[in-house]
Amino acid sequence: MNNIPRIFLVDDQPAVLKAISRLLGLAGFKTTCFESAQDFLNSGCTTQPGCLILDLSMPEMNGIALQNELTKLGSKLPIIFLTGNGDIDTSVQAMKSGAADFLTKPVQSARLLTAVRDACEKNKRIILNEIEINDIRQRLASLTPRENDVLNLIITGKLNKQIADELSISIQTVKIHRARVMTKMKIKSVAGLVHLMERASHQYIATPADSEFSAV
Repeated sequence: MNNIPRIFLVDDQPAVLKAISRLLGLAGFKTTCFESAQDFLNSGCTTQPGCLILDLSMPEMNGIALQNELTKLGSKLPIIFLTGNGDIDTSVQAMKSGAADFLTKPVQSARLLTAVRDACEKNKRIILNEIEINDIRQRLASLTPRENDVLNLIITGKLNKQIADELSISIQTVKIHRARVMTKMKIKSVAGLVHLMERASHQYIATPADSEFSAV
């Protein structure tokens, strides 16, 4: 994936696309323009880094419909709505659905540029977070089922003897598994391990039966 952020513009008015693209270009941004929501969906750009400046009122598929479709697709592009036909109810709906901003035409150049910069920073944080989560998932995938057992007991605060009793193994075996867990997870302390698991969210804590994360 290309890691250079790009601003995607979707508006059925070519003059608007040209004006906004020129403004953003002068500010150092790279832009790609689309005259319909469907053209954007067909472009394959929904997974690219950057942000989307989206007109609200368009024929066939309007901005809200495109926003909903992007949500279904799992797109991480922050959306800035820019419209001359906005109303309070629509703006509230857009923001509740995750829009980064809702601006009305004509918009001040400084206001739009600030919104774009903020949206790109948000997208960057989302991408970095996903990279971190994927890294944690890869570390979890490297654990054996028994190491997963030990990990899940460690993060609940169990001591080595308690883990040994619960798993019916020796304390020395627990220590070996514990050391391997810490090495594979690239963590040096229990507190660090707990924080890592909290960072990844509980859905990534593996169980022995979870084939996605358990290694043979």
